[in-house]
Amino acid sequence: MRRPRRLRATPVLRRMTAETSLEPRHLILPMFVADGIDEPRPISSLPGVVQHTMDSLVAAVAEAVEAGVPCVDLFGVPRPGDKDAEGSASWDPEGVLNRALARLRREFGDAVVLMADTCLDEFTDHGHCGVLRDSRGGTVVDNDATLVNYRRMALAQAEAGAHVVSPSGMMDGQVEAIRDALDAGGHTDTAIMAYSAKFASAFYGPFREAVGSSLRGDRRTYQQDPANRREALLEAELDVAEGADFVMVKPAMAYLDVLREVADASPVPVAAYQVSGEYAMICAAGERGWIDRDAALAESVLAIRRAGADQVLTYAAVELARRLRGDR
Repeated sequence: MRRPRRLRATPVLRRMTAETSLEPRHLILPMFVADGIDEPRPISSLPGVVQHTMDSLVAAVAEAVEAGVPCVDLFGVPRPGDKDAEGSASWDPEGVLNRALARLRREFGDAVVLMADTCLDEFTDHGHCGVLRDSRGGTVVDNDATLVNYRRMALAQAEAGAHVVSPSGMMDGQVEAIRDALDAGGHTDTAIMAYSAKFASAFYGPFREAVGSSLRGDRRTYQQDPANRREALLEAELDVAEGADFVMVKPAMAYLDVLREVADASPVPVAAYQVSGEYAMICAAGERGWIDRDAALAESVLAIRRAGADQVLTYAAVELARRLRGDR
C-alpha cells in the first residue's frame, strides 16, 4: 500500500516532491511615493512600509532588484492641494507618480519591471476612482468620462517609462480604452495588467492610509460584490478580449476560490494581490506573539501561488525574496 508520508521524511524529499514553488521571480512589490515630504514617512497600519521620497524610492528599488524581485508596482501620493475632481495630476508629467516613473527608468532601465497603478482615486479630491456626475439617485461615477482620463493617465505613465500599466478602477471597457490610447501613442510594447476581479473588500483599510485617500462613502457601485464568483470569471474574460496581458484577482487570501477558477480559465498570466489588510493582520498577530509572522507570510504567499497565481503582489516581497535566496 502506498504511504504518502514516505515522501515527507526529509527536507530534500519534501523539496523534491513539492507541487508548488515560490521563487523571487513570482513576487511584485507595491510601493508608495509621496510629494511634499523630506524623509520616508512610516505608514502606521502597514508595519515596515513607508511613503517614499524620490531618493528613498530609488534606494528601496535597488534593494528589491538586489534581492531578485523582478517588478515594483508604484502608487503616487500627491499633495492634498494637487487633487481635483478630474484627477488631473495623474496625467501631468510633473505629477508625483510620473516623475517617479521617469526617475526610476533613468536609474534602472530595464533591470526591473516598472508597473504603475492606473487609477484616479489617489488624485481626486473626492477619492473615487473616476469622474463624478449627478443623477436622479445621487452622485455616481461616470464610466465613459472616466475612460477619457484613464487614457490620458496610461499614456502619461508609458511616456514616463512604465513597462506595465495597471488599471484598477473596475470601469467597463477600461482595458480596451487604454490599449487603444497606448497603441495610438506609439507604446505598443507597454503591457496592461488588468485588475479584473477587484472586490469591494473590507481588507483595504491600511492602503487608504498609505495613499492619503480622500474617499467618503464606498466603491460598491463599481467594485465587485464579494458574493459573486461567476461575475469574476466574466470580468477576466472581457479584459482578455479587450487586450489585457495579465489579469488580477484582488484581494487574494479571502478569494482563493476565485483565483483558482480564473487561473484555470485564463489564457494569460494571472496575478493576485495580498492586500494591505491581509498583510497587516499577519504582522499584527506576529507582533503579539500569536503566530510566527515570517512563517505565516511565507505560507500565505505560497498558498496564493498554489491557488493559481503566476505573480503575487505583497508588501513582504523583498524579505521573502531574500529568505528564498538564503540571505540573512
